[in-house]
Amino acid sequence: MMCRFGPAPQPSGEGQPHVDADVTALLEDSTEELYESAPCGYLSTLMDGSIVKINKTLLDWLGLSREEVVGRKYFSDLLTVGGKLYHETHYAPLLRMQGHVGGIALDMKVADASPLPVLITSTVKRGAEDRPLLIRTTVFDATGRRSYETELLRARRAAEEARRQAENDRERLREALAVLQQSLLPSTLPAVPGIESAAYYHTASSIELGGDFYDLFPLGDERFAFFLGDVCGKGPQAAAVTSLVRYTLRTAALHDSDPEAVLSTLNAALLERYTSEDPRYCTAVLGILELGGETVTVRLASGGHPPTLILRADGRAEYLPTPGGVLIGAFPEASFTIIGTALHPGDTLLLYADGLTEARTGEKDDLYGYDALQTFATDLAPARPRSVIDAFVGLLADFGDGLDDDTALLALGRPRPSDTA
Repeated sequence: MMCRFGPAPQPSGEGQPHVDADVTALLEDSTEELYESAPCGYLSTLMDGSIVKINKTLLDWLGLSREEVVGRKYFSDLLTVGGKLYHETHYAPLLRMQGHVGGIALDMKVADASPLPVLITSTVKRGAEDRPLLIRTTVFDATGRRSYETELLRARRAAEEARRQAENDRERLREALAVLQQSLLPSTLPAVPGIESAAYYHTASSIELGGDFYDLFPLGDERFAFFLGDVCGKGPQAAAVTSLVRYTLRTAALHDSDPEAVLSTLNAALLERYTSEDPRYCTAVLGILELGGETVTVRLASGGHPPTLILRADGRAEYLPTPGGVLIGAFPEASFTIIGTALHPGDTLLLYADGLTEARTGEKDDLYGYDALQTFATDLAPARPRSVIDAFVGLLADFGDGLDDDTALLALGRPRPSDTA
């Protein structure tokens, strides 16, 4: 609903409102005043650009008098060097062709030589026989808009610089984490007489430390220890636990080569280092290789870790069950069971982290699982450690986004005489 104050005007004639004579006179008297004091600048030029009329608003903006401008200057004289170049090369030719140009940004020159950002609109006025006579130009002060655009550009540049800086920081972080991650793994695997070895570490994130670990090292007297495990969690805290676990296992195995005793020592170390308010635990499988004659014996103990696979020379792939092994660092009274097996020529032992079996596959994102893993290994058997690792690296790559956890792999095997010939 429209509200009116005072009596509604009475219609006069055909729908036209009645206007008081005094109002009419005031409107007529204010026409020139409106032109002179309009909130925008007005000027009129001849077709050659010479100024024949200009309003007070624009004169005040430029700090000029009417006598200095009318009949003495051309429109281009009011522009900065850049504005003049744009006017002569773009604006004036476009105006001659189209007869109207609007919303063009230029800089006009103030008396003190400072630039005045403006938006201009020009129209060619024509006379008899469509002959162009005048150019009428409206000028809007664009100082506020220019300041806004400048601030917007500054903010955009600042955001771009911040983005580049953040990317540089992320790259430095990735490099630092890669170095730190490598420090938690053996740089190379030692040579073991009569045994081939191969390993691989899949990093799920380049900006977050994982908790998987593995190692292979000599104990003396033709014995070698190996282990692979996974610390719960990610990030710096997981890395600290990984470092503690790795060096505790190495030290304990050098002191006592019994796999059960080694895992028990690690369990005690984690419980002592981390309280019940901030528990830290891991899974791990540790084994001892004992070389001698035609047979290499293996003694294994596991703490909550996925069962180890053996790819046999006869084409079978079987799991080595490790019953009774509990999560390491979770319970004070932890017990671990040792199992034994033998590696014959052509056999390969595979240790892996649960990132492999917990990878998501298919449209329903089902877990890859142990059955699929055994089938995949059976199709490979018999195979040497390097071939096994290469095949599993390809499998991990096939998971794509379905593999969202770090995954360590360690393969140990006895080559057949024909393989080394």
